[in-house]
Amino acid sequence: MGRAKKVVLAYSGGVDTSVCIPYLKQEWGVEEVITLAADLGQGDELEPIRQKALDSGASVSLVADATAEFVRDYAFPAIRANALYENRYPLSTALARPLIAKLLVAAAAEYGADAVAHGCTGKGNDQVRFDVAIAALNPDLKVLTPAREWGFSREQTIAYGEKFGIASPVKKKSPYSIDRNLLGRSIEAGPLEDPWYEPEEEVFVMTQSPTKAPDEPGYVEITFEQGYPVALDGEALDPVALVTRLNDLAGTHGVGRIDMVENRLVGIKSREIYEVPALSVLILAHRDLESMTLTSDVTHYKQGIEQTYSEMIYNGLWYSPLKAALDAFVAETQKRVSGTVRVKLFKGTATIAGRKSDLAIYSPDLATYGEDDKFDHRAAEGFIYVWGLPTRIWAEKTRND
Repeated sequence: MGRAKKVVLAYSGGVDTSVCIPYLKQEWGVEEVITLAADLGQGDELEPIRQKALDSGASVSLVADATAEFVRDYAFPAIRANALYENRYPLSTALARPLIAKLLVAAAAEYGADAVAHGCTGKGNDQVRFDVAIAALNPDLKVLTPAREWGFSREQTIAYGEKFGIASPVKKKSPYSIDRNLLGRSIEAGPLEDPWYEPEEEVFVMTQSPTKAPDEPGYVEITFEQGYPVALDGEALDPVALVTRLNDLAGTHGVGRIDMVENRLVGIKSREIYEVPALSVLILAHRDLESMTLTSDVTHYKQGIEQTYSEMIYNGLWYSPLKAALDAFVAETQKRVSGTVRVKLFKGTATIAGRKSDLAIYSPDLATYGEDDKFDHRAAEGFIYVWGLPTRIWAEKTRND
């Protein structure tokens, strides 16, 4: 492929993305590397990361504070869709990738770059998410992938960086590969590659061990308006504050740990540990509120949409025509998904304790078995006759087969 003169590099401050800077310049003839670090609420101090990029040879080092956009425009739409990949993983890491791609493309336009780059390897999902999202946003941009092509081992990568003044890690490196943002943490590699291995408590940061969680349950009331979380315990909060507070509360009670073997897009299985306290509770509560406010046919049909929606996020198709069409469907379903759900948090579990909505189509008069019952029981006989008619006819015609 043709090489570029000016490149915007997605930058994390780690060994791989730091080494990408001299590698792009020395091996591929890039004249100028501009780095971009995205602040998505991961809690890192980004000024040292910004400075490290300059020390590693970047001409410009950008830090984009996109936490509010991340929660509002990426996490909350996924919550409305009850997006759980393989019915378990709420896509905390995957949701960050289309936003980072958007920031890269915008920076490339602002600085007149003819390419963007990232440090993803050839085995993961992120390479697909970045490459496809960038192509969707600006198909004219080249995408450079040094780590997918250089063939270095970890030791060789460090040695290459040292030739250009990039210091190797001075402390013992954690055996784990960790990605974090405001929505959660993903942990893989090291001893976790053995699916029989139980993760040590050192793996977890956002969630307390259920064995050490409070002995009394905690309760939280989550209010939604048209499918969007807007308040906790009656207090209106902006999206970032809401997720931050719920992360702390659910995490204190040990809620939000996931240990799963998932199917990566590239065809391999991967053992992953996730910490997603707020996100897991929000999806649980949102789905429950839908049970009060949506008709049965919409609820059942939406379940298939949710699976497709989750797979599209996981597989890097956020900016695709089908995803846009699904967003329109989800938005239509959410017009009446407003109300409050009460969640009980206790020793690593979150369970629904109650729900209420002025827009509920649940009718106590029809559901009750007491004296207030207004359901016409006699109508059931005719309904059952018509409902079972095809089965009855089939049985009559085939009983002698």
